[in-house]
Amino acid sequence: MADTLKGLRVAFLVAPEGIEQVELTEPWKAVEEAGGQPELVSTAPGSVQAFNHLDKADTFTVDKVVTEVSPDDYDALVLPGGVANPDYLRTIPNAVRFAGEFFSQQKPVAAICHAPWTLIEADVLRGRRMTSWPSLQTDLRNAGAEWVDEEVVVDSGFVTSRNPDDLPAFTAKLVEEIAEGKHRAQARSA
Repeated sequence: MADTLKGLRVAFLVAPEGIEQVELTEPWKAVEEAGGQPELVSTAPGSVQAFNHLDKADTFTVDKVVTEVSPDDYDALVLPGGVANPDYLRTIPNAVRFAGEFFSQQKPVAAICHAPWTLIEADVLRGRRMTSWPSLQTDLRNAGAEWVDEEVVVDSGFVTSRNPDDLPAFTAKLVEEIAEGKHRAQARSA
């Protein structure tokens, strides 16, 4: 397991604040433990503010600004949740474009909790089977997705989970999908 993702770079796209901390730190740790190189990508340089639900938690240093990178630079994308995080990201065209291009490039994408809001804006969810925080189900169905209430759902390199309780299953599947590499069917909804 320690070398499963050796040499692979994984972008973690987040807003300047509102990230659910455990949905950032647990997948990050899983990527590192599998030998991958996670990088924190945000809309502005400096640091980002994570939260434990509605309470401020830790800050994390941004590695790259979304306008300075391309999906070409990475092997996969992870989108942590938190309510404010994806709600902000979906208003930033460069963040939406960045996330959407992972689908057209057939690269693995993992999104947990409220994170799929950003992907609705990217218009990459039509025909995808997925899950999320339950309050997003109508939004996701309206975007063309098949929403299900399951711990973790994998659809051709696209990994989704509902909430922090699902993190063990989510992190295991995202490492597995990243290790498998590109998924040709990932581009079908892009």
